[in-house]
Amino acid sequence: MKPLVRAITHVQVAIPVGGEDKARAFYGELLGLVEVAKPPELAKRGGCWFELPEGTCGQLHLGVDQDFRPAKKAHVAFVSSDVTGLAKMARSQGYEVLEVQDDETEQVYIYDPFGNRLEFMAKESS
Repeated sequence: MKPLVRAITHVQVAIPVGGEDKARAFYGELLGLVEVAKPPELAKRGGCWFELPEGTCGQLHLGVDQDFRPAKKAHVAFVSSDVTGLAKMARSQGYEVLEVQDDETEQVYIYDPFGNRLEFMAKESS
């Protein structure tokens, strides 16, 4: 039987009302993701969307949640070309960084400005 699910087009992470500017600073400026326009009907709800670098998979959607609570356990995992450098930049800008002890791959957790946990690793996990 062929798999019924073939790809992920996007992942959504919740942000609080009015968090778009902080999201742009973190996801756009620090991580280097490119913001893309939301469809007009969806733009009315707030939030912002980002595309991952060309040649990678999909988009990251940041959706406004009126009853926002940060995702402390659930997370998105990204492959980074420089985990150590990214962690250093994030720390220097005041973001919380948690080092992960793993003999298999270099990885860290970085918390976005809203407390959502994101994982960054040097290689894709199997």
